[in-house]
Amino acid sequence: MMHISRRSSLAVIAAAALFGLSACGGTTNDNSSSGGSGGSSGSGGSGSSAACDLKIGFFGALTGPAAGLGINIEKGVELAVDQYNAKNASCQVKLVKYDSQGDATQAGPLARKAVSDPKVIGVVGPAFSGESEAVDPTFAQGGLPTITASATATDLSTKHWATFFRNLGNDASQGPGAAAYIKDTLKAKKVFVMDDATPYGKGLADIVKGKVGSAVVGTDEVQTGQTDFSASVTKVTSSGADVLFYGGYYPEAGPLIKQLRNAGWKGTMVVGDGVKDPGYIKAAGKAAADGTIMTCPCLPPNLAPKSFFTDYKAKFHVDPGTYGPEAYDAANVFLNGIKSGVKTRPDMLNYIKSYNAKGISKQVSFTSTGETKDIHIYAYEVKNGQIVPLNEIKY
Repeated sequence: MMHISRRSSLAVIAAAALFGLSACGGTTNDNSSSGGSGGSSGSGGSGSSAACDLKIGFFGALTGPAAGLGINIEKGVELAVDQYNAKNASCQVKLVKYDSQGDATQAGPLARKAVSDPKVIGVVGPAFSGESEAVDPTFAQGGLPTITASATATDLSTKHWATFFRNLGNDASQGPGAAAYIKDTLKAKKVFVMDDATPYGKGLADIVKGKVGSAVVGTDEVQTGQTDFSASVTKVTSSGADVLFYGGYYPEAGPLIKQLRNAGWKGTMVVGDGVKDPGYIKAAGKAAADGTIMTCPCLPPNLAPKSFFTDYKAKFHVDPGTYGPEAYDAANVFLNGIKSGVKTRPDMLNYIKSYNAKGISKQVSFTSTGETKDIHIYAYEVKNGQIVPLNEIKY
């Protein structure tokens, strides 16, 4: 995790004072793309006419090993912005893309860049929990509201960042859901728990471990970027585990399950939302990936409104990916605020706090700590090389 230095903090505050927090005048940006749609409006707002020179940002990985999840989120945001602009031709909103590569050290300068641009009135992201821990203090210092559509580390909402909001259930809901599936549906007798030592992966795995309890027969930790899992494979196979829960992301989960299958392990791999991406199947191979159970606080594509599914596929020529619907809803919170007349970051912050409207992924509204009020956890399975929704997990 990157630490924000005192010098960086002062720079952020100085930039905010220099540029102000209200937007005026329209500019173009080499790193921005136009797009988006206004959904149903929430309550709040300040002023009676929209400002026509504002921007919203996407913050997350568009390149790098975990880019698949970030690209899904960016597409949801881009669709919302495109649809909004199509309906508001005389008052456009620009989308600025901040490609963090999922790396906290890359994320720091990008967060400061976003804060220093007074026209950026809201950010969808950060996409990952680790980069959220690193840069959310910067967003808070700059008064720039953020709505993450994917970062699930439970303690993010306990840091007292006034600008933090989350449009999905956190790991305190996903972890018990995964544990319930392991115990009640898979009827596991022996469970091995492994994580990638990231704030997200370890946090989720620790919750599952605690909920599974006496069925845990072993634990292990790997590292991001690791490719040789032979030591972990030996631990899992020798433990007699019939279920392995892995907390982490798909670049490591794919080779891990492939090496486990090559070693003859016949158990079931259960993973969290960080693995729910076609990149997992590509890295593992279809034969090794099949049978993997995935949990996610994200809407299955078949439950999304048909119009969203159709519009998304028409624009991007692929089905909506993980967290595309949640990102679309998050973007529309900002867009609805702009349409209602919000012109400044402080007013956008107040608007989000009182927002309550039906989105495509859920009823969108937030608690006093920025958590979503409407939480759903779903189970998925890899079948014939495809991620197939199973059911909502009730526990």
